Amino acid sequence: MRWRELDKLLPELARQNVEVQLVTSAVRPIPRDWSAIEALHLVVSIDGLQAEHDRRRAPATYDRILKHIAGHSVIAHCTVTRQMLRRDGDIAKFADYWSANPAVRKVWFSLYTPQQGDCSEERLKPENRGRAIAEFAEVRRAYPKVDMPDAVRRGLESPPESPADCIFSKITECFSADLTTRIEPCQFGGQPVCSECGCLASAGLASVANYKLAGLVSLGSIYKASRRIGASRNAAA
Repeated sequence: MRWRELDKLLPELARQNVEVQLVTSAVRPIPRDWSAIEALHLVVSIDGLQAEHDRRRAPATYDRILKHIAGHSVIAHCTVTRQMLRRDGDIAKFADYWSANPAVRKVWFSLYTPQQGDCSEERLKPENRGRAIAEFAEVRRAYPKVDMPDAVRRGLESPPESPADCIFSKITECFSADLTTRIEPCQFGGQPVCSECGCLASAGLASVANYKLAGLVSLGSIYKASRRIGASRNAAA
């Protein structure tokens, strides 16, 4: 979808109280009027520190991002890969750099989620994953803009085993930029390795699902039971 089409659609969605999260590389100018849409959450994808990001994302370079987010309120989102963890301190350096930018209201970190058969340099090994999650806790204490609640970190430590076990994939519908092509089984599409999922939303809901009411019944169990009842009633209607 072209941005001029979004420029018409977003105000209408705001009038209907629809919360919209728009993920962008900020390769082009962001319409100034969008800064006044409270229901719009702009998330800028940034692949690590400047040297690596500019190599991977050109022409969506750091310089363009800095220019195009000025005057807006955005979330800087970094997906941590194995390359990023080869250098000590890169996560903290990323948090420091983007926390200092007045246009950035939050800093998000997620983990690289591979597809089945992925043998790339990006894919995290178990020890990489544990190290990254531990560093998230450290940078959160040092940089208040880093949004990484304990519940999300716990979810990243124990991701769902399959889409059937992922509450986030069950309660959301994902579409491509044309707003008609459905992306399944979740936002990653294809055949994601769910046991290595690094999605923040999935992690947060997984942690909530594991919470037990009165120490007895997990919220996830209640959700699954409610979903089964709803499905059976819909089938009978």
